[in-house]
Amino acid sequence: ASTATVPYPDGYRDWHHVSTTVIQPGHPFYAVLGGINHTYANPLALEGYRSGTFPDGAMLVYDTLEARDADHALTEGSRKMLGVMVKDSTRYAATAGWGFENFEAGDRSRALVGDKAASACLACHSKPGTRDHVYTHLRG
Repeated sequence: ASTATVPYPDGYRDWHHVSTTVIQPGHPFYAVLGGINHTYANPLALEGYRSGTFPDGAMLVYDTLEARDADHALTEGSRKMLGVMVKDSTRYAATAGWGFENFEAGDRSRALVGDKAASACLACHSKPGTRDHVYTHLRG
């Protein structure tokens, strides 16, 4: 059974696609996030991108896939991890109002973060360059 306190984001691939990033060797988080990463936002998170402040109920998904380089084309391989952020200023008050979870290989029963969100996630999501603890931005 999962130990996640953050809900699994059912249907996230139908949400708004925010961005795609390819993390390559040399990046400090390559071991965990190396590959093709797609960010998705539910409707409340989309409001947050537009206003600059994410409301409770906003949910973001960071879908990490292996990058396969074949015939001069990068293509998606198997899913490595599904990162989830959900805003609930009361439930997650200890982590700046955000709940964080990573589901190994996208499997809802394989939560990796649990009660380690402050050290495993918030530490980086509090650095300069984020807006309300979010790194990605909507493209214009």
